[in-house]
Amino acid sequence: DWSQMLERMYVRWAERRGFRVAFVDRSPGEEAGLKSTSFQVEGAFAFGYLSSEKGTHRLVRQSPFNAKAARQTSFAAVDIVPVIDASSSSGSGSDGNALMDERDLEVTTMRSGGKGGQNVNKVESAVRVKHLPTGIAVKCSRERSQAMNKQRALTLLRSKLLALERERQERELREIRGEVVVADFGQQIRNYVLHPYKMVKDVRTACETSAVDRVLDGDLDAFIEAFLNYRAGLNQQQ
Repeated sequence: DWSQMLERMYVRWAERRGFRVAFVDRSPGEEAGLKSTSFQVEGAFAFGYLSSEKGTHRLVRQSPFNAKAARQTSFAAVDIVPVIDASSSSGSGSDGNALMDERDLEVTTMRSGGKGGQNVNKVESAVRVKHLPTGIAVKCSRERSQAMNKQRALTLLRSKLLALERERQERELREIRGEVVVADFGQQIRNYVLHPYKMVKDVRTACETSAVDRVLDGDLDAFIEAFLNYRAGLNQQQ
């Protein structure tokens, strides 16, 4: 249920700022919680703030699913991509539309899962779109209409492809400059320790607090601000 705990944390953070949250897709776990979740946050500078959260998040606690309450370590990957509107990215050779050829797309439909109206589990309204050259796939089951779900899925896929292209360009630029990429000190960007002591610590910035419950309830501003300052320092060095 670590993915569900993170989902709640980000939703609570967005609500604190008055941002709008719209769920795109949620896949339940095999036993409990969520296997994956995708949602859109709308608000001023939402992408800039949340870019600090991209990476692997590590949870250490006593397992609620183990009779002996053994210590358990869980990992969850968080991906943050900007939503690129097709109408706002015209005229550029590197926009999402230029990167996405319809001939490279595999579109499949399926029945939406979970509770809902009359269409749920009866009509194939959920849409999954896969970009064959990169293997990136997105799924949308939020809307009742298959056409609307397809449009949302295409928008999300376009955003992911654009983010991928930007990462490639930045990688090439670093190679040309001959600079060493700053390491993130391991795979995880942040540790959430609930047992045997309580602490949340960001590996990149060393920002930490023992108020774990407050952090999991959406109090992320200190960590976000620390990362933005950390990234600004890296940019100045470059």
